[in-house]
Amino acid sequence: MHVTYKELNAEDMLNPVSMIGSAIPTLGCYILDDNLNLVPVGVIGELCVGGAGVARGYLNREELTREKFIENPFVATDRLYRSGDLGRWLADGNIEYIGRKDNQVKIRGYRIELGEIENVLSSIPGISQCCVLAKADAGGNKRLVGYVISEGKLDKGDLQQQLKLSLPEYMVPMIWVELEEIPLTSNGKLDRKALPDPDSSDLSTKEYVGPRTDTEKQLTEIWQNLLGVEKVGIYDNFFELGGHSLLVTRLVSIIRDELSIEISIREIFKFSTVDELSSYLHYKIINFNDSIDEYSMNIEL
Repeated sequence: MHVTYKELNAEDMLNPVSMIGSAIPTLGCYILDDNLNLVPVGVIGELCVGGAGVARGYLNREELTREKFIENPFVATDRLYRSGDLGRWLADGNIEYIGRKDNQVKIRGYRIELGEIENVLSSIPGISQCCVLAKADAGGNKRLVGYVISEGKLDKGDLQQQLKLSLPEYMVPMIWVELEEIPLTSNGKLDRKALPDPDSSDLSTKEYVGPRTDTEKQLTEIWQNLLGVEKVGIYDNFFELGGHSLLVTRLVSIIRDELSIEISIREIFKFSTVDELSSYLHYKIINFNDSIDEYSMNIEL
């Protein structure tokens, strides 16, 4: 069914944002939240269609018809078709297409539109094709994985910084997989199921440097077990490898049990690489020993 239209100009052809225009005269477009309320301009919701062109339903599929074709809560005697597509109104009255609703994921309490990340990612110079998935690690924790085809050398750290200019941190992938080509289905659509799982080399934005001290070795082993990562370097960031606040709590407990050192959650956020954390723990041990020596001297006096 033909629903929207837009007259395109040369500038539109260069714009990575997928604008689908506005409804044709015989139809109406509604962008609704999960409770079928209208959402404000700029807020993502499900694109629903009403008006003369809406069908009566799916042939011989009563259950799907009940799910997709509903009464229009805004116009009596009208029906709405729930498209399953996500979009948002722009200030100029056009609709921006975000992606399919089944590409919406929830990670650590945040609802994330994968299509929104892909739109921003595709606008970055040097990225010719991209895709973002939510994949579970060995511990069952979901993490965002960015798949990209780059026109030059891929700088993962720089890519993350550019995304953070437009997206909140929880929407920025911490794992990147560089591809030579995007897998497609037989009808030419992106085949998300064929995208490879990331390996250990994809989990970090830094070159691998192994542990140099006993403390660094203990910490890298703790991180590997906690994060489900095969190999952790001393300059790898805990949060870039998939760490989050719940895992920080466990990390504090493990360090206390295995290294006999008390450390706070805030300190983990501050010293988030093995190199930084090891140096800080060494500093705490020295200060603790100095305090004991001073206390002993005072007692002797």
